[in-house]
Amino acid sequence: MRNIFKHTIVCACVVLMTLSSCNYLDVADNFEEAFKYDSIFVNKTNLERYVWNIASLFPDEGYKFDKLGSYACDEAFSIMVSDYTSLDFVQGNITPTNLRSFNIWNSMYIIVRKVNTILKNIDKAKDLNGQEKDELMGYLYFMRAYAYYRLMMYYGPIVILGDDVLETNETEDYYDRPRATFDESVDYVCGELERSAGLMPVEVTPSYFGRPSAGSALGLSARLRLIQASPLWNGGSAARRTYGTWKRSIDNVNYVSQTYDERKWAQAAAVCKRIIDMNIYALHTVKKMTDTAPLPDNVPQHNFPLGAGDIDPFRSYADMFTGESPFARNPEYLWAQRSSGLENYSRHAFPYETYNGYGTVAIPQKVIDAYLMADGRTIENSSESYPYSTDGIWNNGTDLDFSGYKLKGNVHKMYVNRELRFYASIGFSGALWPMLSTSNLSKRNVQFWYNLNGNAGKNSTRNLPYNVNTTGYSLKKFVHPEDSWGAPGQGTGYENSRRLEKAYPIIRYAEILLAYVEALNNLTSTHTVGDYQLSRNIEEMRYYFNMVRFRAGLPGLTDAELASQETMQGLIERERMVELLHENARFWDVRRWGKYEITEREPIQGMDMDADGLAFYNIVPVNQTVARNRVVDKKLILVPIELNEVRKSPSMDQNPGYQY
Repeated sequence: MRNIFKHTIVCACVVLMTLSSCNYLDVADNFEEAFKYDSIFVNKTNLERYVWNIASLFPDEGYKFDKLGSYACDEAFSIMVSDYTSLDFVQGNITPTNLRSFNIWNSMYIIVRKVNTILKNIDKAKDLNGQEKDELMGYLYFMRAYAYYRLMMYYGPIVILGDDVLETNETEDYYDRPRATFDESVDYVCGELERSAGLMPVEVTPSYFGRPSAGSALGLSARLRLIQASPLWNGGSAARRTYGTWKRSIDNVNYVSQTYDERKWAQAAAVCKRIIDMNIYALHTVKKMTDTAPLPDNVPQHNFPLGAGDIDPFRSYADMFTGESPFARNPEYLWAQRSSGLENYSRHAFPYETYNGYGTVAIPQKVIDAYLMADGRTIENSSESYPYSTDGIWNNGTDLDFSGYKLKGNVHKMYVNRELRFYASIGFSGALWPMLSTSNLSKRNVQFWYNLNGNAGKNSTRNLPYNVNTTGYSLKKFVHPEDSWGAPGQGTGYENSRRLEKAYPIIRYAEILLAYVEALNNLTSTHTVGDYQLSRNIEEMRYYFNMVRFRAGLPGLTDAELASQETMQGLIERERMVELLHENARFWDVRRWGKYEITEREPIQGMDMDADGLAFYNIVPVNQTVARNRVVDKKLILVPIELNEVRKSPSMDQNPGYQY
């Protein structure tokens, strides 16, 4: 611990150029290297530039290869371990002495140190007026809270420094700080987020897209409160089974509460409702067009949000991820950022070599099976109108065109009649990839086939056997119809290839609506939180859940579904899996629900990648060492703190299961 804080003191005025910049506060130059530390507070210009430079220490959230998230849970798979350090985590290779990219402890406390230093000295900037100071302090509180938030998502309970700026050259005891409990950590960080929300702008102009706003702060608070209320962290069997013996060594207090508190669900609901009542956020929708897919009979024809009669559900969902809709004006984003990492990630979805991608993104079959049929039924209970079949090729003879998407008539039957988010998100065998930006017509409108000898199959990779899809499903969620790959030095035949600029949604309104419904669903009595009276209000749950469903062109909830808390929880979990696919939700969802050890034990399955013809469509376990070596261990709910830091701070306990 002493090493952490002394290191942050030394580094307080040094830009960490090795960290990815997320650019959400418009960092444009290397300001810290151009001025001495004492010059920071000479005037507001220097101070503001220094503050925005702190933001460069946060990572690009759209760069998914080295973070907890999709590849460290059951949401995605790859055999390219060299590129995806997340796969090291899920294989149990991350230890307190080998953290690879997961050691964010130091870097986040550097940010905390920088913020605390500015807060201590901000009054030295004499030309900063009251409003400017308040807004700048709002951003500072937010950055500090966001650093703590990231620490909590990785490590759980944190060391809270408050406003302290630790001095140099003190004794070892001075730097020895214990960790707070989980509840203390959440309460503190959410309090800081609330404070920042009161000072930051409510809305951000398009020219400042990427800067957080009051809604961004409340969105993070809502996410933390939902986690805090969930079974793993809120008493009950999951908390007792996982963390019943984990106690703080200095006072024998449980790090995780062993007593269930229903009010925590009410607190989560209250923050969500505050965001809803701001009346500035809405689900992204695109108006109905002439080629909009017709709605099933059981989907209300009323105008959105009471139905889907006046919107194009496919475009409404797809366009906010591909770059088609102007992301700087998207009312669904509580916080998003331009993301070069996301563009790079989308390249990994394209097949290797033949189409100049890397071919490493694979979606497991369980995700595919979670998507509903067009009329809202599951694949296990499909209807005669929209049947689910596994017995062969569709062989429709003609293509089906809707919303600018073409479903070819020669795909397998299991990919027909699915809900529109499926087509917006998944690249299945036979799916059409337009790649319209290239002027080489032979590279446009290509069906990718993942069978053994298909143009995206194992035998197409020749020299790099790890650059291959391993389940028969790729990710199209962030791929625009114009996106194609090719540049000087990357092969020939891809003239004028380009990609639309992408924005990665860190928090969006659909997540808040689903969180609100989940929180209400877990209430058994009425709670007062601030100005809100909260209970399991069925009509509130129906209205806000149905908004997400209607936007996707699906029917709403039935009375029978709403009547059962257990049924609703299952529907919420399935909805989050589909709606928030590859948005870094599921890794933490399965953990907070206390289901990690169940979901992770389910084998990674997909198509038979060693077969051609109809044999390819047999669902089989992935026959790869990386899949077989996946580890299920409750210690993997959290990341270990680097061993050297724990050894240097006697009061700071390691996460359970990581003694060495």
